[in-house]
Amino acid sequence: QVRLEESGGGLVQPGGSLRLSCAASGIILSQYTMGWYRQAPGKQREWVADVSGGGTTDYAYSVKGRFTITRDNVRNMGYLQMNSLKREDTAVYYCDTVARGSDYWGQGTQVTVSS
Repeated sequence: QVRLEESGGGLVQPGGSLRLSCAASGIILSQYTMGWYRQAPGKQREWVADVSGGGTTDYAYSVKGRFTITRDNVRNMGYLQMNSLKREDTAVYYCDTVARGSDYWGQGTQVTVSS
C-alpha cells in the first residue's frame, strides 16, 4: 500500500522559514517524480514544485528563489524548504507522486504565515 505523509507545517511570521517533509512508504520515491502542491482557502489547488526521478527540479514562478525541493533517497523522503515566507504562502501543502499508474496524495500539512 502506497502512503505519503506530510509534516512540518505550522505558524510562522512573514520572512520566516519552514521545512516540510513527505515520508513515503510502499514505493521507492526516487523512482518517480514527486511534487508539492498547495491549496489556500477558497482557491484551487496549485502546483508549487517537483523533482523528477532523475533529480531535475522545477518551481512555480511565485516560489522560485525562495523554496527548494529535495529528496533523501536513503530515508525515502521528500522535503520542501521554504524561506522568505509571505502571507500569500498560507495554505495546506500536499506532496504527490504518480506511481504505477495511480496518483497518490498525502493528507496535507497547514502552513500559516502571519504576524
